[in-house]
Amino acid sequence: MDRIDRKILSVYQHDTRRIAESIGAEVGLSAAAVQRRLKRLRAEGVIAAEIAVLDKAAIGASIITCIVTLSMAAAPVPRAAPSAHLDRFRRQMIDHPMVQQCYHVTGTSDFVVIVIAESMEAYGTFARRWFETNAHVARYDTHVALERVKVGLSLPVDADAGRATRGADR
Repeated sequence: MDRIDRKILSVYQHDTRRIAESIGAEVGLSAAAVQRRLKRLRAEGVIAAEIAVLDKAAIGASIITCIVTLSMAAAPVPRAAPSAHLDRFRRQMIDHPMVQQCYHVTGTSDFVVIVIAESMEAYGTFARRWFETNAHVARYDTHVALERVKVGLSLPVDADAGRATRGADR
């Protein structure tokens, strides 16, 4: 991935509907060259997905967002598989449609899980099923989001990254 790829990605990740001609004008390439590079970046897995971000009010959805921190109980003996319950929990969270994000973290909690639900009642059902009845969950705390201040998945794409290792190819 070169400097131009990084410039394209920096622009493209914020608006995937932007036409190649517009991106090309910004990064100094033809529309065809931008399209070829985007195709290659998709094939290489650099562009992992292109999704639509929906406005919940526009689709009439009454959704609450819950940020859950949870601590897992110490793994029982035998010591041979102390992380088996962690792996199982990860798979359960990955597979659940109400879970938007799940992070295995450092600090006082083991996981941070972002859960969306249609109501507090729906979240309560989810929490009982996946946290309260899970023998490996020692504690969980739920924080209900009052306002979406910032939500995003964009990554910093430094067009000059790697310049020192590439030498003087300016």
